[in-house]
Amino acid sequence: MNKSYLKSKKGVVKVTFELPSAVQAKQAVVVGEFNNWDPAATPMKRKKDGSFSTAINLESGKEYRYKFYLDGKRWENDPHPDGLVPNIFGTQDSLLTT
Repeated sequence: MNKSYLKSKKGVVKVTFELPSAVQAKQAVVVGEFNNWDPAATPMKRKKDGSFSTAINLESGKEYRYKFYLDGKRWENDPHPDGLVPNIFGTQDSLLTT
């Protein structure tokens, strides 16, 4: 995950989410508190090498829980989150700090 603080928009961070080709998925979506866990809100673009990425602008100075939803059936955490936090399902969510 990469973060860029936008000079043109105070209090906004551009976050680029990335997944390696090792996830072996045909489709990937990033879902979390920033999009109300909507699996249709933020699809990721598949690159030629099989990896995925997408970028979104988020408010700075906040923490967001998120996960990747793969092929409409599999939940995965970010391989490089800012942290991991327990969720109500007995597993963990990735944590992003902006």
